[in-house]
Amino acid sequence: MSNLLISAVGVSKAYPRAHLAADRMRSLGRLLLGRQDADAQYVVRDIDLSVRRGESIAIIGQNGAGKSTLLKLITGVLTPTRGKVEVFGSVGALLELGAGFHPEYSGRDNIEMAAALHGLSRDELASRLQQIIEFADIGNYIDEPVKHYSSGMVVRLGFAIIASLKPDLLITDEVLAVGDESFQKKCIRWMEDYLEQGGTLLLVTHSMYHAQKLCRHALWLDQGRLMQFGDVFDVSQAYLAWHERKQAASEQRPAQRFGVEFEIVDLEINGSGGNQSTMLEFGGTLLMKSRIRSRDGRVPVAMFGIVRADGTPVYGVSTDMDEVSVQRLSDHDYRVEIEFVGLSLLPGSYQVRVHTMDTEGLRLFDTLERGLTIRGESREFGLVRLAHRWNHSAGGQVD
Repeated sequence: MSNLLISAVGVSKAYPRAHLAADRMRSLGRLLLGRQDADAQYVVRDIDLSVRRGESIAIIGQNGAGKSTLLKLITGVLTPTRGKVEVFGSVGALLELGAGFHPEYSGRDNIEMAAALHGLSRDELASRLQQIIEFADIGNYIDEPVKHYSSGMVVRLGFAIIASLKPDLLITDEVLAVGDESFQKKCIRWMEDYLEQGGTLLLVTHSMYHAQKLCRHALWLDQGRLMQFGDVFDVSQAYLAWHERKQAASEQRPAQRFGVEFEIVDLEINGSGGNQSTMLEFGGTLLMKSRIRSRDGRVPVAMFGIVRADGTPVYGVSTDMDEVSVQRLSDHDYRVEIEFVGLSLLPGSYQVRVHTMDTEGLRLFDTLERGLTIRGESREFGLVRLAHRWNHSAGGQVD
């Protein structure tokens, strides 16, 4: 238990509906009488979370999923409607932009005020003050009122203060989304050093790159509920796949079928038929088999394609392109197979498709598709991994 930093059990947060004056009066009356508000809107619901020293957890999800609310419940900014949160150890939190800063005070004055709130003595502050100012790197603005700061400068100052404290637990909410690239890199380097030295991190982010770079685990929230918790690559890939499917569904147009002269009977992926999605490890083998029925017995042309879940084409090839003939099973049935060995698709969510065309390869008659999820660890960008190597001159230095 000594390594436990956060214990959250059955944590929920609800707000009463208060669109109209009557709603507010009704909610106030229920509160005074100690009654449950039946119309309450839950923004976080039934979250169980244990965080131990040295862990790094990314909290991901759409806007409005309850990520920031969960952090505020953990830090004590908000009180849970139900459940219990306990924190064991010092906490450094960067939540809302500028929270805790007095806008009329200078940056230097706010540093002194923050140091006092965190229990630093004058001597401790004196030994760290210059380090904080150098980390923030806002020049002469350090002696200007905070109300004159840009959003990036506020984040710089806030992060510099937290960095000097080196708390047991660091909690950040989209801190890497604000500020210039050089400061983001400085923050990332500091976080990596902090984690190597045994620090604990809760990071709210929309960037799967930052989540995978800094965190070993991820927690996915949707509409206040816990969707998935586990390895950061598994959870982030599941989240991206869900997000892409949702986007694709909103944009999807009904498939057009021009006739039944050539019909796709089935599609089998790595030995599995049906409509279920297939899971494949990065670099694995993809074997697709399909059966096609020809009404008049003519030989069909088959095409296999791979697209991202949002419809972005990745690759396609047909039997007539490669001058390959399909296998005849009977007077009206044909079978076609294609195998991709060492598939170079980057981890993510895809759709595989098989199309059937007429003998001349001019007219599309039928399409069948299945889901495909590529698992694995990768921080590369794009759709596929390309073979490459880095070339450096003798004596060159790699940053």
